[in-house]
Amino acid sequence: MNDDMPVARRGLILFAHGARDPRWALPFEAIAQRVRSRDDQVQVALAYLELMTPSLQEAADALVAAGCGQVDVVPLFLGAGGHVRKDLPVLFDAIAAAHPAVRWQLHRAVGEMESVVDAMAQAAIELTLHPPQPAS
Repeated sequence: MNDDMPVARRGLILFAHGARDPRWALPFEAIAQRVRSRDDQVQVALAYLELMTPSLQEAADALVAAGCGQVDVVPLFLGAGGHVRKDLPVLFDAIAAAHPAVRWQLHRAVGEMESVVDAMAQAAIELTLHPPQPAS
């Protein structure tokens, strides 16, 4: 690689389902903020399948406009149900086709990662060992 060539910015799309209640997005916004605080070299965007914005296409367009030459798409789903197995690949193919000069990478659902399963199991144990105290 030539040292004079600019390095393409890295982008990350955190892809979630979406809901009518805007409070539903708060944990996903917290995840995005933690990624930003841990890796200031990556441009992070949230995207939603339905009911919320931005869409995957809108988030992809924004990252490309910001100069990202490689973008990872991480589904923030617990498992690979129909949305991850059927809907997401179609949406992913559309963003890749719309921006062929960008290197796109679609990852598996985070809920299928051993570390996420372990973290959720530990959280469940902690909740049962330290239940919330009733308000006085």
